[in-house]
Amino acid sequence: MNVFYKNNKSIKKAILGFTMLFFVLTTLSCQKEEKMNQDILSLNINHTPSIKTIYFAGGCFWGVEEYFSQIYGVSNAISGYANGDTENPSYEDVCRNGTGHAETVKIEYDETIVSLQELLTHLFRIIDPFSLNRQGNDTGVQYRTGVYYTEEQQYIVAKTFFSEKQKQFSRQLAVELKPLKHFFPAEEYHQDYLRKNPGGYCHINLSDANKPLIQSEQYKKPDSDKIKQQLTNLEYTVTQNAGTEPPFSHEYDKNFKKGIYVDIVTGEPLFLSTDKFNSGCGWPSFSKPITADIIQYISDFSHGMTRIEVRSKTGNTHLGHVFDDGPKEKGGLRYCINGASLKFIPVADMEKEGYAEYIPFVE
Repeated sequence: MNVFYKNNKSIKKAILGFTMLFFVLTTLSCQKEEKMNQDILSLNINHTPSIKTIYFAGGCFWGVEEYFSQIYGVSNAISGYANGDTENPSYEDVCRNGTGHAETVKIEYDETIVSLQELLTHLFRIIDPFSLNRQGNDTGVQYRTGVYYTEEQQYIVAKTFFSEKQKQFSRQLAVELKPLKHFFPAEEYHQDYLRKNPGGYCHINLSDANKPLIQSEQYKKPDSDKIKQQLTNLEYTVTQNAGTEPPFSHEYDKNFKKGIYVDIVTGEPLFLSTDKFNSGCGWPSFSKPITADIIQYISDFSHGMTRIEVRSKTGNTHLGHVFDDGPKEKGGLRYCINGASLKFIPVADMEKEGYAEYIPFVE
């Protein structure tokens, strides 16, 4: 269980707050959270989670469980057996007696931090999506790949994701997409197997869990002269000198069309239309970035205020600030972003502009 979700509303004083942050940072040394800085963690002490559950089959569940346990926003991962023909099977039954179950991992995740689309992207990162009943060195129907859903919305999201993935390949995907019929936790011996047995068998590269989904190296920051040439005076002032556009002045404040928002300087993907909401503050507002590791968080004490500045990872572009007064149902955060720092790509143009892989995130 991820200690990130501990909620202590009595923490108000700075000294106690930073003591708590120190504890969080030290206890999460092996987690994605350590990549977030203290300022965003302090906001997330009062974070309001929305926990969902999805079931992934990706071959031997030892590696799949450990991989997803490392994903920021995943609170629990449990190995088990899903969608077979018998009740409460044993590992021996599944492997030798033809019960028809798939080795499956039950994943509990906070959808206000990590989306189902992100989790699906991770699944496709670690499986061979064309291989039927085989992953790595393991062969058998129990090693088939699949996504098993419990909500209609999960089906819609996954179906769209699968459809967009299929367009990228000439071969037919072999990954199942079916409703969950049943799930039985595996024996205790199999739970957290790779943590209890470091160096144990694993058919996937677990280090991939810590690699960002967005490959930042493909987005290059131009030199200062080129930046001046490609930006307006306002865009340059905002992005390079941490300026602020007047409230209600940018068209993106009221833009709620489907699409993706990217760094106006580098083109790096930053925010999705599905995470945008009308805060009434006069600037474009989002509940979260596309992924947690594409944003920098910096303490900002300018203008006699204490705020958390947000910048893009690659371009070091000033974007705006993040506050903890966002919608509780979306996690409680409000990324207040200057429209001048962004470029909006409507969904109809995302493929030709090179953002096809993000179409499932906004459909």
